[in-house]
Amino acid sequence: MKTKFLMPLLASSFLLLATACTSSDSSEDSTPTNPQPPSAETPVDPGQGGGSAAPAPVIPSSVSDPAITQNLYAAWKAGSYVSAADEAAKYPSLGAEFSEIFGPYMAQGRVPARVIWSTSSNSKCLIDEAQGTPMYKRGCTVSEGIGYGMLITLFQGDMDAYNAIWTYSQGYRNSIYSGGTGLMPWLTNTFHWDVIDGSSATDADLDIAASLVIAYYKTGNQEYLNDALSLINAIWEHEINPANLLIYSGDTPMWHTADPAYNLSYFSPVALRLFAMVDPNHNWTGVLDAMYAYMQKVQAAGTGVFPDWSNGAGVAVNPDNGSADKTYWLFDKESVRIPWRIAWDYYWFKDERALAVLNTLQSFISAKSNGDPAQIPSVNYSWNPTIGADKSGNALPIQWRGAWCLTGMNGSQGWLDACLAIFNQEPMQVTNGSYFSNILQMMFSQLMNGYYTKPF
Repeated sequence: MKTKFLMPLLASSFLLLATACTSSDSSEDSTPTNPQPPSAETPVDPGQGGGSAAPAPVIPSSVSDPAITQNLYAAWKAGSYVSAADEAAKYPSLGAEFSEIFGPYMAQGRVPARVIWSTSSNSKCLIDEAQGTPMYKRGCTVSEGIGYGMLITLFQGDMDAYNAIWTYSQGYRNSIYSGGTGLMPWLTNTFHWDVIDGSSATDADLDIAASLVIAYYKTGNQEYLNDALSLINAIWEHEINPANLLIYSGDTPMWHTADPAYNLSYFSPVALRLFAMVDPNHNWTGVLDAMYAYMQKVQAAGTGVFPDWSNGAGVAVNPDNGSADKTYWLFDKESVRIPWRIAWDYYWFKDERALAVLNTLQSFISAKSNGDPAQIPSVNYSWNPTIGADKSGNALPIQWRGAWCLTGMNGSQGWLDACLAIFNQEPMQVTNGSYFSNILQMMFSQLMNGYYTKPF
């Protein structure tokens, strides 16, 4: 059991300090015309992959509607975003211990906020004081939700919310509960000192760092860049395989074996390009190239979709964390994020490798749906039927409709327009178990409805 070292600050202090971040953290109104990273040798567009430029993407589509995304954002924020001030006021005996992690930030007038997870059966995720309320089993936050939340609030232009979630990330990464790595613990307990699982999940760290680089370019605020560089260095040290430059799934020995299990939905090409732009001390373009080569190898060896997990040879494999015994060979709950990450890369950087991946996915789903987005089957497809069969469902989840829509960012204008028109009709269904579908719906909507503005 971890030892508590509580600071003599009461939960009520959150209410007194529930203001926007200090002026150094709220500089969006003084954006320099052309903020530059600190290296004159930084490439503007690293890792193009050579060859002629790929065609320009067709996003936003003719049916893009920013108002739809704004409405989704209001629903998402109401159901998934909570500040330490609000939580401490509602549960004062629990809130009295929040200062163990966040006391130094509170003293600066910075109040953290978190993205709450779905209903959990983990006893450490239960808020005892909240029995009978919707929050009772939503006391935990996963690191990916912090990364996604930072991207969502940043692209939505809600810098107060962005800074609050950033503070949550900083608090845990800079505390003793990160294990000294400087990475984000995977599973945290509200705003509390009792970290449930201090191991890292690499996708979260990539997204947090990428958002900070984007925020730096957007605002010119050096604090964002400084924190990004610290996290980027930790990612290189703990989450990149030095033997082949592939992205480890986390920082623990379970992911650092002789033949690790890799998760291609953790591959964020945009993050790696951003790192290369601001960090000349590590070979991020090499990581980008290695990951794209690996991704193309995996895709070409199967049906055209991706397995949730794969080994160094590019073959579907069951990871040791026990999360995918019945799904590891499927294009399923992990891989649903791949079209978003690759479409984002193609939208901003026009990489031919991104286009090739999208082309294959688009051809695959077009054949399965007779070229009609309204007929997309509710199926998680197998990467290799000899390993395991497809898995059918009763209704197409919103995150899967969005993922298949995003394949149209390869230039399939008709598919994209028709698919987005259907996607935009779906309101956000917020429940105690809808964390994942809500957050993916939000991000996919932002990209397709024009919120992913490139700040450089």
